[in-house]
Amino acid sequence: MPYITVFPSLTQPCVALVTSDPVVYAELVAGLRERGLPSVSLLPGDRIPPHAAVVLTTTREANRISHPCVLAVGDLSDRSALWAAVRHALARDAGGAPLVVGIDPGPRPGYALLSSDRVVSDGILDSPEAVGRFATELSARFAGRDVVYRVGSGDPPCRNRIVNALLTARRTVEVVNEGGTTPRGRRPRDALAAGRIGRSRGRAVFGRLPVPVTRGEVSNVQRLSREGSGGLVTISRQDASRVIRGELSLAEAVRHRLKSSAAVGTDLSRR
Repeated sequence: MPYITVFPSLTQPCVALVTSDPVVYAELVAGLRERGLPSVSLLPGDRIPPHAAVVLTTTREANRISHPCVLAVGDLSDRSALWAAVRHALARDAGGAPLVVGIDPGPRPGYALLSSDRVVSDGILDSPEAVGRFATELSARFAGRDVVYRVGSGDPPCRNRIVNALLTARRTVEVVNEGGTTPRGRRPRDALAAGRIGRSRGRAVFGRLPVPVTRGEVSNVQRLSREGSGGLVTISRQDASRVIRGELSLAEAVRHRLKSSAAVGTDLSRR
């Protein structure tokens, strides 16, 4: 297995990628390069340079590594929390102040992790429910640190699904008025908006919120189903409502409708 080192300066904090697992190595080195993170690749037992702020390794090899900040890669396919922890470690913020995660609600929510009011990591999650899984993984990555989640007030169905997912994961949640948080620029709007949401105090939420379903939202989801199927089908109002509530993904609803259409041999695109 070829080990390629992206040489950082001797004073610049870097990531030490320490593993003999070729599959994990290939995945993580690609992730480091994609994010432009300075790194050094080592085998277990090699000397870890003093400017390595964090060590990435496997769960199997973690107990063989002596370093104050070791992040072990588990089996989860979503690495969002892992990369957030890596960037936080590189920022050399060892303080105990609470971390804040701003969430811009939507079908694919944007998030921003803030430490001392500074964004150290941001990105996009796959669904409102993925925020709950992200929060659970983030809590494991930052054991002992308080984390506050601030969710923007826009997109009520997705907002409430996100809040409910966070409450299920037993997280501290605030809802923030989104007025003035939508930025302009080339970077994804939702990730930037999430940073601004994270810097704004909101109203604490303690109980689950109902997910509103309006005729307009149902019609919009039906329109998206037509577009997503190339005009072949339109999902039913009932399935559109389930999509809005997070009980069914749009792709699953379209597949179900396509199968139904094929079974009866009719055009369901206009029903």
